[in-house]
Amino acid sequence: MGFLHLWSEPLRAFPRALALPVSLLLYGLLADFDSKKKRKVAEIYQALNSDPIDVAALRRMAISEGGLLTDEIRCKVWPKLLSVNTDDLPPLPGKELRENNKDYQQVLLDVRRSLRRFPPGMPDDQREGLQEELIDIILHVLKRNPQLHYYQGYHDIVVTFLLVVGDRLATALVEKLSTHHLRDFMDPTMDNTKHILNYLMPIIDQVNPEVHDFMQSAEVGTIFALSWLITWFGHVLSDFRHVVRLYDFFLACHPLMPIYFAAVIVLYREQEVLDCECDMASVHHLLSQIPQDLPYETLISRAGDLFVQFPPSELAREAAQQQAERTAASTFKDFELASVQQRPDTVLRQRFRERLRGEERTKSILTKPRTNRFVKLAVMGLTVALGAAALAVVKSALEWAPKFELQIFP
Repeated sequence: MGFLHLWSEPLRAFPRALALPVSLLLYGLLADFDSKKKRKVAEIYQALNSDPIDVAALRRMAISEGGLLTDEIRCKVWPKLLSVNTDDLPPLPGKELRENNKDYQQVLLDVRRSLRRFPPGMPDDQREGLQEELIDIILHVLKRNPQLHYYQGYHDIVVTFLLVVGDRLATALVEKLSTHHLRDFMDPTMDNTKHILNYLMPIIDQVNPEVHDFMQSAEVGTIFALSWLITWFGHVLSDFRHVVRLYDFFLACHPLMPIYFAAVIVLYREQEVLDCECDMASVHHLLSQIPQDLPYETLISRAGDLFVQFPPSELAREAAQQQAERTAASTFKDFELASVQQRPDTVLRQRFRERLRGEERTKSILTKPRTNRFVKLAVMGLTVALGAAALAVVKSALEWAPKFELQIFP
């Protein structure tokens, strides 16, 4: 009724003959949305109840419009996407972890500064209890995995899992995530993190050389996107609904998907960037202030399209000079093969292919005029199960086709 109330004033000015059809149209739209949501929920539970669980379908649901819809569903699906056995969860971490722990003081400081990551209006005692749980989860994961190194911003990811799934399941999910998707951020140095950031400009260059050249002239670099990447945008987005929607997407995708999403944000703000003073301070300031009203579903779809059109393997020579085996992207295949019913991320591929059939893509997907990307994309489709935007999974794990996409470096 709140939605319809917004229309009540203008409707009074309508002729009575028009007001009724408009009201019926609004009810129809709401009913259609509700019907689609119910249908998606049914499909998710059908995938969860199948034997074996259809992780391919769950990935498609996580990527497609609206993501996983509710935290209740995320509690069931996120473990499947990370291949975590919910019947064998580790015990809750104890307070003894804090004794003589080299990371404790820094974790404590970061968690104390994380007030904005908790829902507004939450009682202080409840928030403080969650902050204590947050500290224990982080210390537990670090103690069990001494090869991992804490970084500022890690707590922004952990708190998202804590708020959605609770402390015990969050501990298991975060540990799996830390040893796979987040692995590069948890090295002793930032070399691999900087390497992943180096993919940002090549992606932008492929889509919009003018924006790329402007940013290069301004010498802005990529540091403005650092907090986006290492927190999966949790630190910079104020609406928790948008954060968990992105987590649905990233958990279902290749580890480099967050950098593609960062690129589409910059590309979406093309005119703002080009209208800016061409100097480092001005452009950095503009891009550091991420808008809160982004069209998230559109950007998610676009990021997936770009991942398929310009896979990491095509950008690697421009992006980096590091050993493949040290990056999370290079270990993603092993993670997929070790996961129960994980299948190649071809959902995006399917969606992309459907979009190609449904409309003329020549103008809707921007490519550099100096390269015929469509020809290359069509050829790729024959050999790597052309995909649709970001991993939707269609064949069995052992067929995780795009080997060259995962072996990012020569």
